[in-house]
Amino acid sequence: MTGPMRAGNGAIPKGPDAKPAVRGTSEGRRVDGHPLPGGGVILAVAALGVVFGDIGTSPLYSLQTVFTLDGGIVHATTGDVYGVISLIFWSLTIIVSIKYLGVAMRADNEGEGGVMALAALAQRLYSNLGRRAGVLIVVGIVGVALFYGDSIITPAVSVLSAVEGVQVAAPAIAHLILPISAVILTALFIVQRFGTGKVGNLFGPVMVLWFLVLAVVGLAEVVQHPFVLAGLSPTYAVAFVVAHPFMAFVAMGAVVLVITGAEALYADMGHFGRGPIRRAWFYLVFPSLTLNYLGQAALVLNNPGTRVNPFFLLFPEWARIPAVILATVATIIASQAVISGAFSLSRQAVQLGLLPPLTVRQTSEREGGQIYMPVVNFLLFLGVIAVMFAFGSSARLATAYGVSVTGALATDTLLLLLVARPLWHWHPWKIILAGIAFGGLELTFLSGNLSKVAQGGWVPLLIAAAVITVMTTWRRGRQFVVDDRKVKEGSLADFVEAVRVNDIPRVPGVAVFPHPNRDTTPLALRANVEHNHVLHERVIIVSAVFQRVPYVPVSESFTRDDLGYSGDGIEHLIVRFGFSEAPDLPGALRTAVSVGALDLEPEQLEDASYFISRGAIRTSHPSRMTRWRRGLFVMIARNAADPAARFRLPSLRTVTMGSDVEI
Repeated sequence: MTGPMRAGNGAIPKGPDAKPAVRGTSEGRRVDGHPLPGGGVILAVAALGVVFGDIGTSPLYSLQTVFTLDGGIVHATTGDVYGVISLIFWSLTIIVSIKYLGVAMRADNEGEGGVMALAALAQRLYSNLGRRAGVLIVVGIVGVALFYGDSIITPAVSVLSAVEGVQVAAPAIAHLILPISAVILTALFIVQRFGTGKVGNLFGPVMVLWFLVLAVVGLAEVVQHPFVLAGLSPTYAVAFVVAHPFMAFVAMGAVVLVITGAEALYADMGHFGRGPIRRAWFYLVFPSLTLNYLGQAALVLNNPGTRVNPFFLLFPEWARIPAVILATVATIIASQAVISGAFSLSRQAVQLGLLPPLTVRQTSEREGGQIYMPVVNFLLFLGVIAVMFAFGSSARLATAYGVSVTGALATDTLLLLLVARPLWHWHPWKIILAGIAFGGLELTFLSGNLSKVAQGGWVPLLIAAAVITVMTTWRRGRQFVVDDRKVKEGSLADFVEAVRVNDIPRVPGVAVFPHPNRDTTPLALRANVEHNHVLHERVIIVSAVFQRVPYVPVSESFTRDDLGYSGDGIEHLIVRFGFSEAPDLPGALRTAVSVGALDLEPEQLEDASYFISRGAIRTSHPSRMTRWRRGLFVMIARNAADPAARFRLPSLRTVTMGSDVEI
């Protein structure tokens, strides 16, 4: 029997206990097409606790960095202050409001955002180019590598900038800044295992309070000095650049700090959907940030001495200790945006074959993008602690910050312009206009930050180079392994025919072979026949397929294929899992038996043996990879997630077999 699973002559009915199909959408959670009450508001608040922390804490250090950069090259004069405020406001408008929330979030890859999703989408849209479309994935690799650099520096600079507020509020304990920051960051990475949904629900209300405080303290200063509102006019940005081109170029290297986290908004789209993220930005985040930057600018203009720390000096003296505490909590949350974004991009990289299989824990039953990756979390933690102690202060880290941020932004723009025509049928003039608006601004940011490579900008570049090396090595080595395995596996149809012709002896029992497709023969199956010269009475080749829905109805979970012969005991079974379902193959097979998709007795499955196809990797002569790359690939492969553990196979009845694979 071939086709969707059937019981008798009809489709399997949905029982009263079957779980409804649930899909995450940009408008909130939906069950069977009906929105959950308040789902959009709940997700918007949760998004505040995960997605906007990074960009929402930029006021802590952005304006301070602009006015203290290079010994104070930007002066506290009306022209300079208005010019800087204009640059800040229009950077937020063009890059965040228009580019990411208005355009980029329309270019999702099955609900996922971020540079890897965009690269995969571009590759699919340009599939007619054949192998040349692979260069788009290379662009994606560069973008995600730069994002990892951002993911390491963001938590360190954010938490440090908040804790350094004690230098203003309580100078006596200033020597404890680094230890306090280390403890806070350690706690942050520990709670990641509970999932972005739970973290967002906890952090969301705190961030609502944070943005309201930003708005209130900024508005209080603006009310006293309303003339600063004039700085929102783009004419002041143009006048600033024309009058002081070099000063403006240097300032742009720091102005970019106000849009740190913009890429994280896009990368985290799979966690909450575009609707809640857009609502949170336009209704609360953008107005609050604008008011706070205006308030800091008015303070600096009226009291130039405050430019050393305009954020905390906005607060009255009695409120500075509470402000430090709230800012510290907010910066903890700020780190969440890039951490959860790194989880999303890492999973996409695994799916694209750029990283080895990694353990992924689904942390939400309704939102497919809410995941936790232990290995990624641990590596990020090590990197964050290392850069924090190496640089020692947020001011020094800020100089290293912009290179990774601007590089990631420019990569997104390049891919976005490439997909705009085939995806949205944009006319060339519109693509050129977007390229000038987005790309021109981002390339200016990038140029301004490249001048800081010697002052610490080399750190994110070094991180990016390491990630690129790992991804390209795994991609190349994996292709060699896949090609070699295909040759060794051979056609499954030919194998089944050979078994019939050669009359291979059969032994009692059921043998299950997890395998990704029905076209080639599992190495373990071929090795068992070639070396043991026997075959089990029942051979089930199982392919697990993961769907973009939380739960797959039982009636759609299985597709059985007898591979051309109904009585030879060899069959192929597709098992479909939703993202909220544990990929439990033994459990899925028991379900298949209970509903009639497999013609077996339940007790037969209890004694079934599972065979994993996994051969040792050895080097061919001459090798197709350099020695150091070969060694790196083997090391990565040995640390990949164990398929037996992933599919919850019983350890006492699982055997690993296969043949050596050459690279």
